[in-house]
Amino acid sequence: MAFVVRVMATGVFDLLHPGHVYFLREARALGDELWVVVARDSTARKFKHEPIMPEAARFQMVEALKPVDRAVLGHEGNIYDILDEIRPDIIAIGYDQVHSEERILAECRKRGLTTKVLRLPKFEGDLVGTRKIVRKVAEWLALQERLDKVERGNTRHAADPPPRPRRRKPAGRKRNA
Repeated sequence: MAFVVRVMATGVFDLLHPGHVYFLREARALGDELWVVVARDSTARKFKHEPIMPEAARFQMVEALKPVDRAVLGHEGNIYDILDEIRPDIIAIGYDQVHSEERILAECRKRGLTTKVLRLPKFEGDLVGTRKIVRKVAEWLALQERLDKVERGNTRHAADPPPRPRRRKPAGRKRNA
């Protein structure tokens, strides 16, 4: 029987982007099987942000990715309880993930695991984060709104101050001729 090196990676995977693909490919290259834990909505709220995509949709997207051998939803509450089920040989964490290598190792040791924890290098590129994607979409929508106003003949931008009212002359005064 051959020994299989099981790698575990975790994340929210809210809006999939090239950084996610890089992370999962690099994690997969570390072993024979890649198990990906997709964070629950409650976990995403606790550690990152309100998810844009619900956990079921995020799970389906991750499960369909080529580097992923098995995707699972994380546990509610204690995020480390999943270690008892997966029993990974290696845990790959992204360069920007808030997880502490020491804390992960301690949780593994508590469960009798000799797991290695590896922080993967940063991926350089455009739109490699959910916040960057959201910001880019917001900028695009604002531009479209401004273009629509120009096309309709209203060139005033939302950031422009309102037009100043014309001053009226007080009633009862006549202009000298």
